Amino acid sequence: MPGVLKSAPDTRLLLVGGGPEEQRLKQITAASGLQESVIFTGRVHHDEVQDYYNLVDIFVYPRLSMRLTELVTPLKPLEAMAQGRLVLASDVGGHRELIRPGETGQLFHAGSIEDLQRAVLDMLQERAGWQARRDAGRRFVEMERTWSASVARYRDVYAAALGKGG
Repeated sequence: MPGVLKSAPDTRLLLVGGGPEEQRLKQITAASGLQESVIFTGRVHHDEVQDYYNLVDIFVYPRLSMRLTELVTPLKPLEAMAQGRLVLASDVGGHRELIRPGETGQLFHAGSIEDLQRAVLDMLQERAGWQARRDAGRRFVEMERTWSASVARYRDVYAAALGKGG
């Protein structure tokens, strides 16, 4: 946030949810003097989640590279894309599977604060292209991430595994 705020001082970071790291994150925020720029909601009831989706311009998913994030496709970016929201995510396996840079969202180098800052600032400056990315992300989910589209991909895999051809 300090790097983003230097160029975009009106930017706010909204952290929705809670968990074991919440207190530590609040301490880091206070120690960095970012209390006015970082908003913590704590845990929210499921019925309130949509209200928070509606407040956010860019959804940022900064996963680090590890076995889990390289193999498992996360649902949160798909949810954001399905709702026509902008997605910025680290370039780990599951995210690379979902995001076509410059089309359905944007990727940054996992673990790089500098690249995350650059990507956020680039997206903030490219507002003219936001709607096209939102639309492309939603189309991606509607066309490629439905149950029927996902299940159809398994047919050939199972046929090949059973030696029955494609």
